[in-house]
Amino acid sequence: MRTILLLLSLSVWLVGCGGDDNGTNSGSEGGREISWYAAADSSSEALVNSFWNTSGKYFNYDSNGKIDFHYWPQAHALDVLIDAYERTGDNKYKSLFDQWFEGVKIKNGNTFKNDYYDDMEWNALAILRAYKATNDAKYKDAALQIWEYIKVGWNNNAGGGITWKKGMEYSKNACSNGPACILAARLYQEFGDESNKEWALKIYSWEKSTLFNSNNGMVYDNINSETGEIQTNWVFTYNQGTFIGSAVELHKIMGEKAYLNDAVLAADYTTSSLVNNSILKSEGDGDGGLFKGVFVRYFTELIQQSRLDATAKKRYVQFLQHNAETLWTLGTSKPAVFFGIDWRTRPGASTGLTEQLSGCMLIEAMALLEDKEML
Repeated sequence: MRTILLLLSLSVWLVGCGGDDNGTNSGSEGGREISWYAAADSSSEALVNSFWNTSGKYFNYDSNGKIDFHYWPQAHALDVLIDAYERTGDNKYKSLFDQWFEGVKIKNGNTFKNDYYDDMEWNALAILRAYKATNDAKYKDAALQIWEYIKVGWNNNAGGGITWKKGMEYSKNACSNGPACILAARLYQEFGDESNKEWALKIYSWEKSTLFNSNNGMVYDNINSETGEIQTNWVFTYNQGTFIGSAVELHKIMGEKAYLNDAVLAADYTTSSLVNNSILKSEGDGDGGLFKGVFVRYFTELIQQSRLDATAKKRYVQFLQHNAETLWTLGTSKPAVFFGIDWRTRPGASTGLTEQLSGCMLIEAMALLEDKEML
């Protein structure tokens, strides 16, 4: 079945990607149906071909070969490699896992420890996925070690929560608590340590009571425990995404619909308010280039939940599909297969790692849903 689908996908792709047209037909490219499997092949291959630093064994900052090293995007690049490997079973992706593990550690000072707690959380999440994909104990050991580094960031300022950065214990951020909750929940599900379930519940309870608006689904960026001020003007797609991811993971563990309801509230706010004509808005380049991709990853987890209301599921799939079709037909530079910060507009001759990753995550998400016959 997979072989037949792949051959059909490739045949569609070979016909469909020759031109760089401005086709706007919904679900089509130049009048032909989009094969998300083939599109994911091309986008994830472009990530490797245009960003992978073969000698340094990490991903460059941009497609022009800028070698600046930023720790947290490396985690999401590994995530895309794992997406592609799980989808295809192709060892060309798996062969990079070990190289990434070596190169990123070296570039980070020969350790996965970092002053930014959210950066460590992202890398631990990706490394845990690498363990599940390979069963290689070194990934398990690294994920558990990073988790030990992360737990030190919890303190009682602002009533709890994990701080954003070492030395800034007063700043409690959604970006350092949402991923930590997801990590704790997944570690519990993978290895059965009850203390990690308690960590997940504790972190979630703090974030929900402190940074989540239960009236409309907004996730606020941070609270300053010295002033008590909550930054309510900063609402980003990636914080919405990790809150959704946290709620979904706890729904899996606890079986309580309330967690799913929280996720739906956050998803509904994002898809109605953090958009420009139903397309996830641009949040800039640099760190902001990754925000939409993070949302997409955990939004896709929500879509796959069996207890999600059928009407909501249909609406979410349509939203994601509209974003992906717009990106693929209007926002992708071909044949390079580069994505930019605005999913309606093609980037130029080059693009940055973070915005490329967001596009890759969207296309891989569509291939996953296509494979599960959810489109």
